[in-house]
Amino acid sequence: MNALGRHILAEIHGCDSKVLNDITGVEEIMVQAALSSGAEVREVAFHKFSPQGVSGVVVISESHLAVHTWPEHGYAAVDVFTCGDSVNPWDACNYIVEKFHAQNFTASETLRGVLVETATQKAAI
Repeated sequence: MNALGRHILAEIHGCDSKVLNDITGVEEIMVQAALSSGAEVREVAFHKFSPQGVSGVVVISESHLAVHTWPEHGYAAVDVFTCGDSVNPWDACNYIVEKFHAQNFTASETLRGVLVETATQKAAI
């Protein structure tokens, strides 16, 4: 890979609003998504909004997973950022889509930290 990491931004629609509004459930889904992709979980922080919605982040050794939910719209914004080659961010993203009972989603992948070797760096190697 010519990049330090892969970052998936997912627009997840038609989700079960009860799932999206349950802080314990959303946290469990996000942690399990990280674990199912082979990531190592380091820290977890989630917040329940009033009257509805959950936001949270799972910090992994390889970077992070983040979520923001709008239960009233059946919508979740998710990003999964992984560094290195040992974790596939798509595994985590697909797990989340399934567990949110989404009717559809769109996602894009961006390479982060794309490395460009200069002639000087090549000569030093």
